[in-house]
Amino acid sequence: MTTAVPLIYSFPELSGVAEAVADLVAATQEKVLNKKDTIPTPRRQRRFRIAISGGSLLTVLQHGLLNRKDIRWDLWDVYFADERLVPFSSPESNYGQACSKLFSQLPTKPNIYPISEKLIDDPQECADDYEKTLISGFASKDSVKLPCFDLILLGCAPDGHTASLFPNHETLREMHAWCVPVENAPSGPSNRISLSVPVICHAHNIAFVVEGATKAPVLRTIMERPDKGLPASIINEQAAGKVAWFVDDDAISDVQGITKKRYKWQATNV
Repeated sequence: MTTAVPLIYSFPELSGVAEAVADLVAATQEKVLNKKDTIPTPRRQRRFRIAISGGSLLTVLQHGLLNRKDIRWDLWDVYFADERLVPFSSPESNYGQACSKLFSQLPTKPNIYPISEKLIDDPQECADDYEKTLISGFASKDSVKLPCFDLILLGCAPDGHTASLFPNHETLREMHAWCVPVENAPSGPSNRISLSVPVICHAHNIAFVVEGATKAPVLRTIMERPDKGLPASIINEQAAGKVAWFVDDDAISDVQGITKKRYKWQATNV
């Protein structure tokens, strides 16, 4: 059984997952934007810095966030936990799909930081360029070892990969780079970039959003056999205490000996 017991919130249907994730996002946003400085500094507007992945997560965000009135989009900085190196017009593009399903429908746009579409033919150059984007956003005036996101939202595939970190891939061993190139991915577009494991684990809050019976076997492995070293297991273990899982009942049906939490709404949807 996992040595790092995460919070697991389970719901009968996707709509429940979407509502809970949206509430987590809203509550985390408010905590960040309303935080008071312990040391007085010249007043500057706080920003909510979030990284998102793609796939079914974007549908969850679309269903959960679009009708909320407590999301302060104009104070968001949106980065991508990973990206497939395809044109933005491709249905495989995380940025393209995020714009289509979510951002294009907003009255007020957040600051959005996609990869450079001009660099999709060179994974290493694209990763290096996106790392510069991160440095500009998180360390332009200070020397920091790792960026610290307020929230990172991730999915989990049936093979246990999350973001674009795949099982047994050399990127799992990267300890210094903020953004890593991925070549010859075993599924989907072969070339990608991804936030590294240390960057993901350094976030203040991390949430996995997983739905569907096809994910049940891998959820069991993640929770019961962390020694298998699946990417999602690595993050679940290394970021212990900061990880929550939002799942539907089908996805968690195979897991034994866990305690599913009742989600208590933290934000007011007004």
